[in-house]
Amino acid sequence: MDSMGSSNGRRRVVFTAALSPESRGTSALLLAESIRAFAGHLSESPIWLYVTPNADALPCDVEDRLLALDTELIPFKVDREASKFFFLPEVIAAAEAEMKAEGVADTLVWLGTNTMVLHEPMDFALPGVRGIGYRPVHITNVGSRIDSPLDAFWGHIYERCGVSGDRVFPMKTHVDGNTVRPYFNAGHVAVRPERHLMRKWRDAFLSLYKLPEFERFYTDGKYRIFMHQAVLSGVILANYQRDELLELPPTYNYPIHLFEEDATGRRPGGIEELVTVRHEGFYDEPDWEKKMPARETLKKWIREKLLVS
Repeated sequence: MDSMGSSNGRRRVVFTAALSPESRGTSALLLAESIRAFAGHLSESPIWLYVTPNADALPCDVEDRLLALDTELIPFKVDREASKFFFLPEVIAAAEAEMKAEGVADTLVWLGTNTMVLHEPMDFALPGVRGIGYRPVHITNVGSRIDSPLDAFWGHIYERCGVSGDRVFPMKTHVDGNTVRPYFNAGHVAVRPERHLMRKWRDAFLSLYKLPEFERFYTDGKYRIFMHQAVLSGVILANYQRDELLELPPTYNYPIHLFEEDATGRRPGGIEELVTVRHEGFYDEPDWEKKMPARETLKKWIREKLLVS
């Protein structure tokens, strides 16, 4: 068994993400570069990047660099009207990736392109009976506080997804530290492809997001933006027993854009302490190096990688 393979001849892990239509590819490039540089035994794992046909063309130098990093660029189709709904293209891409990974990889790792890997993420290689590795959402947002009655929005999610009350358990959000009903971050998930979670997520989302019982909530833009994440939470709860769920350590999926807002007492001294991080395009700010809680060595690495984008 080599650093990439498992004893059954399949890849241990495949990293996957979807390029948003408006992206210039900078975040995707940083993701791929960071996997190859810092993912340790998983650094040679396949990287699949899904691209919609209506996405803006990647700059040639970015595309060339992605290909040089052995990133597979995979086109996929999304109805133009459906693509206007927040994160629907990503949900469809996740389902496509899962189909491609079945029989090829033990674990499909679905990531937001705004992710960087800083250390070997071996927890993505799911152990034993674990069917999914996850992180809670960063902040409560549209989540349902465990100490409050179930609200109408989440009541509809549970009813439509088939979630029974005994599947619900307390979950602490990553940064604001509130205890909520299970609310999983949709941009940082490790799954076993043969369980078809991503395909169930896609099917549920497509069948639910236009229903009047949900559309009435969209007057508050947060519900439109995070509907995909609520549906994922319902689908996970309906399809997995508690002992199949693996909460990844808080060193995974840490939001560096919320560093100053971390109310948990677990804020790292610097992002070098973290395994994977999320960001919101820090590189667009001219003073990003001054703001980033990192040592010069990592900043220098990022600076060098940004030069090609």
